[in-house]
Amino acid sequence: MIARAANLVWRITYARYIMASALALAADLSVFMALLQIGIHAIPASMAGYCAGLVVHWMISSRLVFAEQALSGRERTRQKALFFVSTLIGLAITSLIVGLGTHLGLDPRLAKLVAVGISFQTTYMLRRSVVFA
Repeated sequence: MIARAANLVWRITYARYIMASALALAADLSVFMALLQIGIHAIPASMAGYCAGLVVHWMISSRLVFAEQALSGRERTRQKALFFVSTLIGLAITSLIVGLGTHLGLDPRLAKLVAVGISFQTTYMLRRSVVFA
């Protein structure tokens, strides 16, 4: 029963994307928190964390989440470029929300959490409908 449920979840692209995002988020937040701890300002720390998460996310997304739609050769290069553009959009959203949140006096960690939710939905929609379409 558990194996059957796990198989069903694995078949659902969104569920795989959530798992990939959780691992990418772990990388993102680890770098973000480490940089905050050593005194780096919230915005560059957030951007560096996001970039670390990008690398993790591409590896998992292209090999496990959207493996059926992953291309090869020149098409893969185009796909990587589109993935990167979707990441830049997510990075802009994250940076804007963290910057605005800290400007308004929010704890940078809370602002980052809000940014994660909004960026997650935006990048999923872009990757599902454009990058791996």
